[in-house]
Amino acid sequence: MTASSLFRTPREQDAFARELAQVASSAAVAVMEVYATDFETRTKADHSPVSDADERAEEIILTALERLAPGVPVVAEESADKWRGDAWEGASRFFLVDPVDGTKEFIKRNGQFTVNIGLIENGAPTAGVVYAPALEEMFYAGAVGRVHAGLVAGSEIPRDAEAMVLKARVPPRGGLTAIVSNSHLGPETRAYLARHTVAETLRAGSSLKFCRIAQGAADIYPRFGPTMEWDVAAGHAVLQAAGGSVTGPEGTPFRYGNSDRNFRNAAFVARGLAA
Repeated sequence: MTASSLFRTPREQDAFARELAQVASSAAVAVMEVYATDFETRTKADHSPVSDADERAEEIILTALERLAPGVPVVAEESADKWRGDAWEGASRFFLVDPVDGTKEFIKRNGQFTVNIGLIENGAPTAGVVYAPALEEMFYAGAVGRVHAGLVAGSEIPRDAEAMVLKARVPPRGGLTAIVSNSHLGPETRAYLARHTVAETLRAGSSLKFCRIAQGAADIYPRFGPTMEWDVAAGHAVLQAAGGSVTGPEGTPFRYGNSDRNFRNAAFVARGLAA
């Protein structure tokens, strides 16, 4: 049996997404405080880097989500171990949080890192926020996807009416604009793109790739390398609200809550309109 949605109307869904954007803005203050220092990174058991920014921001987000949605589980990157194995009972509603997505970009200081919060209901995203504080770009989505440019970390989120509505584009006749990872472009991704007419290839870090498609700046993002659910959920919500999609490479539905894989994703393709 599937659970009902947290939202009775699209208006409620959009209002909740705006609240998630406020949480991301507040958490990003801690991220940017660390970013401004000569911070050190540590290596986790999975060999990925982590800094104080990840841990401080995650604590802020967890506290805020408990206030917004008491009792709803939160699977967050730095504390996901508590949901391994039998601890996860297949919740029909939960959050996926990556406090600093694109830690390699954070370390490189190129600005292409994001704060990600996604709400999952019945295996699919229904609200999400992707905030790039160094670039001052805030993307959030419920029923409608929106973006604020020039939003400094810690700012109050302006009214929805002041935000630009996101809309993915129909690909130009001359070919697709593909967007790929700064750090991961393996042979499977190259082979997949070779089967399409690609006029231009862009690179970006973190979940910004989903947002660029939602903005109409790119058309397709294939990913065959390893990712985790918290890397993807928020960007999926933003792109979905802009009219795009995230599916398996053959078009199969992309679902969340796969604790049997420790929340590791299978391959996926993010697309704009009819890409």
